[in-house]
Amino acid sequence: MFGIYLRRELSRRKKAALVIAMGLALGIALVITVNSVSAGMTQAQDKVLKSLYGLGTDMTVTKAQSAPKAGGSQGPDFKFDAKSSGKTSQSSDRVMTQGGQALKSSLVEKVAAQKGVASAVGALSLNVTKVDGSFTQGKAKSSTSSGSSQQQGGPGGGSGGQPQVQGGGADFNVNSYSVAGVDVTDQALGPLATMKVTSGKTFTSAQTDAKAAVVSKSYAKEKKYKVGSTFKISGTTFTVIGIATPDSSESTTDVYLPLKQAQSLGDAKNKVTTIYVKATDSKQISTVKKTIHSNISGTTVTTSSDLASTVSGSLSTASNLAGSVGKWLSITVLVAAFLVAALLTSSAVSRRVREFGTLKALGWPSRKVTRQVVGESMVNGLIGGGLGIALGLAAAYTVTAISPKLQAELGSSGGGGMGGGPGGGGPGQQATKNTLEIALTAPVSLTTIALAVGLAVAGGLIAGAMGGWRASRMRPADALRSVS
Repeated sequence: MFGIYLRRELSRRKKAALVIAMGLALGIALVITVNSVSAGMTQAQDKVLKSLYGLGTDMTVTKAQSAPKAGGSQGPDFKFDAKSSGKTSQSSDRVMTQGGQALKSSLVEKVAAQKGVASAVGALSLNVTKVDGSFTQGKAKSSTSSGSSQQQGGPGGGSGGQPQVQGGGADFNVNSYSVAGVDVTDQALGPLATMKVTSGKTFTSAQTDAKAAVVSKSYAKEKKYKVGSTFKISGTTFTVIGIATPDSSESTTDVYLPLKQAQSLGDAKNKVTTIYVKATDSKQISTVKKTIHSNISGTTVTTSSDLASTVSGSLSTASNLAGSVGKWLSITVLVAAFLVAALLTSSAVSRRVREFGTLKALGWPSRKVTRQVVGESMVNGLIGGGLGIALGLAAAYTVTAISPKLQAELGSSGGGGMGGGPGGGGPGQQATKNTLEIALTAPVSLTTIALAVGLAVAGGLIAGAMGGWRASRMRPADALRSVS
């Protein structure tokens, strides 16, 4: 009887049922869209942190760069000498450590021994500035400083300038790129952890001092390197054994070398600039941070949450909007949808005074009338939930198909201490920023679908409760008074 009456009444009031269902559908669709976009924002932020911080890295240990001495050099100096006549070409490399003040390699073992630390590896961040010069006639001397130079191309952001030439002419080409010295015995943590070798191979654990290099795909394309190509840094020839592609976004490092080779190039024997740390338990990260900071003085311990707070750009702005404005907009629309559904249901019951009054006169108890109204509202709610899920999935699919590009900037203030990938944006670098481009997606999880179903049921119950309360107050006499 309940099912037959329910089906008959819904078929008689298709238009009213559709209006109630569509109101709930719009609210539920907005919730699905906002939740899926927020999930996409979270994934995008995770990709940024993995690209710049290191896959599996819970924190980094660095030391802030000390202030330069008064009157000291603010950047690399290059000196070239040309013969008194004729033309000659010269090349000079200047290798400088980046990412803060160097730490003793022995600190890696000390950090690894701290309670709550699962593993720790050291890495050395370098910046290589290469200047090629061609001279004609006379004698030339050049002193070029990054503090007053004109920036010219090259991955990693190079800097250079024009020399002072006496009695002749000179033409210079300046290229700057980033280098990371990695612990080849533990590549699962540190700079190479976010890279996947797509051509050639990566280092073996025996290549601790090999003159071999893995280069990023973008840098290999720029320099037209392939597996087997060679290049020189400060007179040392390295062979490209692998070309790596970042798991997400763009690589912040151009060249990866065994740590010992990087230390030799940077005149930093037994030194590292960053210690990458993985905790035994993610819930203990803050405790481990305090332990390392208190036991190893003079260092800065940066967690992934600290790093996340430095991410800015359109990704951060969109994420904030989705998390704040989107959340409150969803709540407002849902409340409005529930209220409209309840009012429409109550209004529909009021127009059925004769029907419900007659049913009561025939012996229907109030609970049976209420059950009938709630049943109709629940069906409307489920229909609205189905429509809302379909609309929400369509909106999420559209966002994923379009994949709008968002930019994420991770900067460190002067004096540093905020983490970043080795190379151009390493921890402690003075006033630098890494800019990555992320494609936004809108993944819909089963939890979101379950939430939508729950909201549909809740909307039906709220509307049914309002309508049922109104129907329960009707008396048989109301039906007689409604007869004209």
